[in-house]
Amino acid sequence: MKKIAIIGAGAWGTALAQSLANAGRDVLLWARENNVVESINHHHENSLYLKGVRLNEMIKATHNMDDIGHCDIFLISTPAQHVRTTLESMKNILAGKPFVICAKGIEINTGLMMTEVAHQVIPDAKVGVLSGPTFASEIARGLPCAVTLGMKDKNLGEEIVGVIGSRTLRTYLTEDVIGAQIGGAVKNVIAIASGVVQGRKMGESARCALVTRGLTEMGRLATAMGAKKSTLMGMCGVGDLILTCSSMQSRNFSLGVALGEGKTLEEILGERIAVTEGVHTAKALQVMAKNHAVDMPISKAVNDFLNEGIAIEEIVEKLLDRPLRKENI
Repeated sequence: MKKIAIIGAGAWGTALAQSLANAGRDVLLWARENNVVESINHHHENSLYLKGVRLNEMIKATHNMDDIGHCDIFLISTPAQHVRTTLESMKNILAGKPFVICAKGIEINTGLMMTEVAHQVIPDAKVGVLSGPTFASEIARGLPCAVTLGMKDKNLGEEIVGVIGSRTLRTYLTEDVIGAQIGGAVKNVIAIASGVVQGRKMGESARCALVTRGLTEMGRLATAMGAKKSTLMGMCGVGDLILTCSSMQSRNFSLGVALGEGKTLEEILGERIAVTEGVHTAKALQVMAKNHAVDMPISKAVNDFLNEGIAIEEIVEKLLDRPLRKENI
């Protein structure tokens, strides 16, 4: 695997390109927007999504899908709700080649994980997922991080780890592909709830309790879907949950803070150019929880507020009034 194509030049796709180029990999970055391609190729900066970060001059960007056909491995970093259309547009290119989905989320209409979407579009897909506690701006500046690669094919997974892993992008392999995706998706919803608690000044004790119970919800869903709870103790579970639920760099946490302070969802999203995946995932999780008969009260509460118009005060009262149960994960 000599040449890597990254599909999607948002902040995360650009940061991955930067990390790989800095490690000496041959990287081609596909962008939907012509102005992003122009900015990267001529100014070595993604001025739209990662402003102020000087990019490695070895990164080349393109708007033309024909340019990436000769690449050996593909990292799909488009938003989760666009993964299906992205893969459909690349079916001929991806045939027989390995690719890794770097988006975290659940498809709204189907309640499917990203690898399940991939296998619907490309039945014999050689697909993995990349997940973990990362902020794009930090990775692009060369700061160290650790991530999880979920891949059923262990040998192929080890080969991909050798390609994308580096001293600063430490990559750990798991064959529990479903578990890796559950952590990456659910944590975005819990992060919104954590932000609401912060925004309403309910205290750090309450926020810690909420995040811990959010981990319990992850565990229930993992068990119901045949994944391993132990996977959630790694980078793609606890690691990502801690990061996303505690920093204003997190789009989901910061959205929750703004909601807790009284802003409307429309106001917040209107000020952003990047997708806040937790807003979509909250709705999609309701489909998944129903399909697997899993109780996920925090995730339901976030969806009730975001998509059902129920007031925060009413939701908080319902959560506090839930009966006490034996604690388990």
